[in-house]
Amino acid sequence: MHLNMNPKYVKRTSMACAAVLAATAILAGCGGSKTDNGGAAQTAGKDAGAAKTEGPLKLTIMANLSTPEVPSDRIEKILEEKTNTQLEFQWVPDGSYDEKFQAAFATGSLPQAAYLKNQSSFVLLRDAIKNGQFWEIGPYLKDYPNLSKLNPDVLKNTAVEGKIYSLYQERPIARQGVIYRKDWADKLGLPEPKTVDDLYNMMKKFKEADLAGGGKTLGLADRNDLIYGSFKTLSSYFNTPNGWGVTDGKLVPEFMTKGYMDTMKFIKKLRDEGLINQDFPVTSKTDQQNMMYTGRAGVYIGSMQDVLTIQDKTSKNVKEAQYDVLNQFTSEFNSKPTTWGIPGFGTLVVFPKSSVKSEQELKQILAFFDKFFSPEIANLLKYGVEGSHYTLVDGKVQPGTDEKLKEKEQKPYLTVALADTTNILPTQYTLKAQEKAVNLSNDAVKFALQDPTVPLDSKTFNEKGARLQDIIKDATYKFMLGNIDEAGFQAAVKKWQDEGGAKIMEEYNASYKASGGK
Repeated sequence: MHLNMNPKYVKRTSMACAAVLAATAILAGCGGSKTDNGGAAQTAGKDAGAAKTEGPLKLTIMANLSTPEVPSDRIEKILEEKTNTQLEFQWVPDGSYDEKFQAAFATGSLPQAAYLKNQSSFVLLRDAIKNGQFWEIGPYLKDYPNLSKLNPDVLKNTAVEGKIYSLYQERPIARQGVIYRKDWADKLGLPEPKTVDDLYNMMKKFKEADLAGGGKTLGLADRNDLIYGSFKTLSSYFNTPNGWGVTDGKLVPEFMTKGYMDTMKFIKKLRDEGLINQDFPVTSKTDQQNMMYTGRAGVYIGSMQDVLTIQDKTSKNVKEAQYDVLNQFTSEFNSKPTTWGIPGFGTLVVFPKSSVKSEQELKQILAFFDKFFSPEIANLLKYGVEGSHYTLVDGKVQPGTDEKLKEKEQKPYLTVALADTTNILPTQYTLKAQEKAVNLSNDAVKFALQDPTVPLDSKTFNEKGARLQDIIKDATYKFMLGNIDEAGFQAAVKKWQDEGGAKIMEEYNASYKASGGK
C-alpha cells in the first residue's frame, strides 16, 4: 500500500520514528500531531490516578492503517483536547503491520501503546509477555470507572497464564451468516432457507434458472479464506467445533471431527455441480464481492454486516436487486442453530516496558484509554464529528454520505477505537437488512461456539502452529478440489501430528486440565 504522505505529518514524527527507521526502515508511514493544551492536571481514574502530570500527557501510539492515506489531524486534535494529551500516532499500513511491529519490538522501538493486528498477532507475542517485556495491567483495571467494567469473560480470553496484559477492542461475538438475493428467491417462489439442505436447494435453483443470464449464474461466491469466507461458517452448521472441541473430555482440533469432513464434502459437491466459482481457493475478497455487485452470484457467506455495501454496490448495476440475511441454520447433523464466535475482541493494546518506564506512567496511560469507553470519546472514534461525519436523527446516528471526507478524517480511527457497544449511540439504519443483521448478530451470542483454546497456552503452537496449519489448509483445499480423497486428507492430518501437532494437543490438554477443564 502506498502512502501519499503530507510533509507536515512526516515532520511532526521524524524524530520519534528515527530510531526505528535507522534500524529497520519500517515506520515510514508514521503520522501524528502535537497540541499544547495545558489545562488541569491529568488524573488516572479513581484511586489509581493519584499520580499527576504537569500539563498534557505525552503519548505515542502505534496502530495499523487500513485506508490509503494517514488521516488528517482533525479528530486527533479533538482527542487531545478532550483527554489532555499530546498525541503522536504512528500509522503503519495494514498489509505490513505484523512484520513492522515485530521489527520495532526486536529493536526496542515500540511506542508506549502498541496495537496488535489480530488474535494471531497476540499468540506470537505470548512468549515475550511471559518473559516480562510488557506491563501486566489487570491489577489496575478496578481503579478506573470504565476499564473496571470490561467484560470478565472477554478479559479471560486475552489472559496469558491467567494474567491480563492488554486492553481489548470490543467486537460482536458472532457476525457471520448468509446474505442472499431475496428478489431471486421470491421470483422462484423459494421460502426463506432454514436448513443446510434448503440453502443448497436455493443455490441450485439460482444456477438452474440462470437468473444472471448468459449461463454464468453462480449459487455461491466464495474466496480464499477458510475462516472469514464460507467454509468456517458452513462448518458450524455441520456441528463442527470452533477451532477445537471437546471429545471424551479431551481437546481435539476441528479438522479431526466428522463435521469438518462433512463440510469439505458439501463444498466439493457445490464445486462439482458448478454452484460455486471454480477458482475459489485463489479468489480474493474483492473479486468475490464483485460477483455479487455485478449480479452474477446469489449467495454470499461471511459477515452479515457486509449487506449494506453489497446492496448499495449491486443496486448500481442491478436496480431490482434486494438482499436479505440469515444466520440460524440446522442440518441433519445439528438440530439446533449454531455458529462460530470470536473471543469478543478485535485488536488488543499492549504496553511495552521498554517505553513505559514506570508504574506512574502506566497509570496515566490507562487513564487515557479509560476515556475511550466514555460516551464522548467512544462516539468520536466510532462515528467522527457530528455535523460533518454524521447527524443525529431522533437520537440515532445517521452516517454522512461524503465517503471521501470520512475516509480522510474518520475511518482510520475505527482501528484505534476500543468501544463498539459500550456507551455507543444507536445507528439510524437506512437498510432494513442491515438492521436485521445487527439484531441477528446480537441474538447469536446465545448459540455461538467459542474456541476453548483461546485462553490456553501451547509452546509448540506458538512456535509452529501457523506453519502446521498450512498443512491442513492445503489439504482442505485439495480435498474440495478433488485432488485428494479422505485417505489423502487423513495422511495430511498424520503429517500435522508427526511434525508437532501431537505435541500441541498434549500441551493444550495439559493447560485445559490445569484450568479445570473450562
